[in-house]
Amino acid sequence: MPAVDIPGSKSITARALFLAAAADGVSTLRRPLRSDDTEGFAEGLTRLGYRVGRTPEAWQVDGRPQGPALAEADVYCRDGATTARFLPVLAAAGHGTYRFDASPQMRRRPLGPLTRALRDLGVDLRHEEAEGHHPLTVRAAGVEGGEVVLDAGQSSQYLTALLLLGPLTRTGLRIRVTDLVSAPYVEITLAMMRAFGVEVVRDGDVYDVPPGGYRATTYPIEPDASTASYFFAAAAVTPGREVTVPGLGTGALQGDLRFVEVLRRMGAEVEIAADRTTVRGTGVLRGLTVNMRDISDTMPTLAAIAPLASGPVRIEDVANTRVKECDRLQACADNLRRLGVPVATGPDWIEIRPGTPEPGTGIKTFGDHRIVMSFAVTGLRTPGLSYDDPGCVRKTFPGFHEAFARLSQVS
Repeated sequence: MPAVDIPGSKSITARALFLAAAADGVSTLRRPLRSDDTEGFAEGLTRLGYRVGRTPEAWQVDGRPQGPALAEADVYCRDGATTARFLPVLAAAGHGTYRFDASPQMRRRPLGPLTRALRDLGVDLRHEEAEGHHPLTVRAAGVEGGEVVLDAGQSSQYLTALLLLGPLTRTGLRIRVTDLVSAPYVEITLAMMRAFGVEVVRDGDVYDVPPGGYRATTYPIEPDASTASYFFAAAAVTPGREVTVPGLGTGALQGDLRFVEVLRRMGAEVEIAADRTTVRGTGVLRGLTVNMRDISDTMPTLAAIAPLASGPVRIEDVANTRVKECDRLQACADNLRRLGVPVATGPDWIEIRPGTPEPGTGIKTFGDHRIVMSFAVTGLRTPGLSYDDPGCVRKTFPGFHEAFARLSQVS
C-alpha cells in the first residue's frame, strides 16, 4: 500500500502565516508548505517588518497585533493569490503606506469586490493601473470596523480576507455575503481562527467577527488535499493500484478531500479513516454529472481523467475556474481537444466524452501548476505527453514530478 507524502496545504499555510503575524506572541507552524506561493507570502511578511524564522520542519512568526513594524514597504506578491489578497488586508490594520504588486498573471486576476469592501470600511486604497487589480497602495490608519456587504461569487478568498481582518478592527466586523463560491475554504478559515482564539458567529449569510485580536499558538499544517487529488486519481485510473495519503482523514479541514467521493461514484474503492485516506483502482471508471462549485480546484483533475471513463463526464457550476491562474475550464478543453477527445463547454460547465488520448501530445500549461499536475495523471495511460512549462509546479509542489514518477515505479 504505497503511502504518498503530500506537502502541506497551501491554503492552510497562507492562513496560518496571516494569523501568526496578527497574533499576540510567537507562533510555530509545523510542516508548512515550502513552495513559491508560500515562500512569497513569508517574504511579504518580512518586507512588512514581521520576523519569520524558517527551518525545514517549522516556521516561527513573531506576531504584531498592532500591524506591520515598518511604516513604509513595497511588497511583490509573485503569483500568489492568497499573498496578493491577504497581505494588503493585514497591512490595512496597521499604520503606514504599503504598496503591493504582483506577476502579470496575478495582475490579471480580479480583486475588485475585496477592495470595494475595504474602501467601504474606510480604508484608503488606490489601484495604480486597472481598477480592481494590482498594483495597489494602502495608506493604513487602522480599521474601525462595522458592517460591510461582500460579493464572494468569484473567490471565497475575499470573504476569508475580511474574516481574518475582523479581530484586528477596533469594534469588530459584520460581513453580509451576497454570493459565495468554494464555501469549504471559508470553513477552513473559521476553524483556524478558532485555533488562534477567535470564534466567529454565523447566521445564514451574515458573519459576526468580534474584536480583540488573536492569541499565538503552535499549529500543525495538514497535507494539501488539492495536491492529493492527482495521486488519488492515479489510483482510480489504474486497475489494482492503491494510494494512501496519511494525515488526511475524517477530521481534515479541507473540502477538496471530497474529490475522493467523486472517484467513488465513478467506481473506485475509497476508504477514509481518522488519519488517512486510501483509493484503489477497480478497473471501473464510470461517467457522471457532478457539481464541483465547492471543490473547483479539483475540476482539472477530473477533466484530465474523464476521457478514460466509460461514459460522458459533465462538470457543472465551475464558472470561477475561469478566473484562476488561467481560464482553467478553457485550458482543460483546449488540451483535451489537442489529445483528440470530444469536448463541449459552456459558461460554467464542461462535458467530456470517452476517447483514447493521442500519445506524444504536447500539453499547453498556460503557466498553471494544476494543468500540469492534472494531465500528468492522463499521462499514466497515454505515453509521451510533454508540457511547455513543466516547472510551473513550483507554485505549490516543487517536487511533484519526482514524487509522481516514484508512484509510477511502485505500481
